[in-house]
Amino acid sequence: MISREEVLRELALAPIWRLKRRDAPAEAVPMSAESGDVDPRRARISSLTLDALVADIAQCRACRLCTTRKHTVAGVGAADASWMLVGEAPGADEDAQGEPFVGAAGQLLDNMLAALGLSRQAGVFIANVLKCRPPGNRTPESLEVAACRPYLDRQIELVAPALIVALGRSAACTLLEIDASVASLRNRVHRYRGTPLVVTYHPAYLLRTPGDKAKAWEDLLFARRTLREAIALRPRA
Repeated sequence: MISREEVLRELALAPIWRLKRRDAPAEAVPMSAESGDVDPRRARISSLTLDALVADIAQCRACRLCTTRKHTVAGVGAADASWMLVGEAPGADEDAQGEPFVGAAGQLLDNMLAALGLSRQAGVFIANVLKCRPPGNRTPESLEVAACRPYLDRQIELVAPALIVALGRSAACTLLEIDASVASLRNRVHRYRGTPLVVTYHPAYLLRTPGDKAKAWEDLLFARRTLREAIALRPRA
C-alpha cells in the first residue's frame, strides 16, 4: 500500500500538468513553535486563496515594517507556475511599484528567464521572503521573517510549483532552515516539503559581482535539468 508520505511526495514532484489545489486548506493545523498551541494568525493565513493573500498582505501590521513601507509586495506570476523564484525582500523600486524585481536586478532576472523561454507572465511565480522593504535595504530581522513566513508558506502551497529556486543566501536559509553560504548550497538538489529546491545567487549580487553571472546561468540550467528529471522519473499511469 502506498503511504500518505509517498503520495504527498509524488504530488510535490508532479509536473505542470498535475491537478492544482490552489484553494485547498493547509494539511495540518498550524501550531506555535514556542507553546505548541494553535497559532490563530498562521491558521487564518493557511486558509486564504491567492487573491485573498494579496489583500491580507496589504493590510498586514505584524511587524514594524508596516510603518515605513510605501507598498506591500506580495508577488507576481502565473498561479499554476511550474517554477517559483523566491528572493529576500523588496528594494526601493519594488516598494515604489508594489511588484517584485522591477529594478535593475529585476531586468537581469527577466533576461535570464527569457533565455530559458520563461517569463513572469508564463510559467514562473516570483515572490520574496519579506513582503515589505526593510529601510535602507538592510538584512531582514528574524522577527520580520517570522511575521512574513506564513504568507510565503501559503503562496508555495497554493502555487504548488514543481521546482523552487532560492535567489540568494537569505531566501535559501529561510526555506531550508539552515545557516550556509550560497556557494556551499549550489549544484545540489534540496527539498522544501518534498519540492525540489535549487539555490543560486541573487540578481542584485550579480550586478555587484558580474563575474559570477556565468555561475548563476549554470545554476538555472541545473534547475531546468532537475525539473526535467523529476518529470521523467514520475511513474506513468
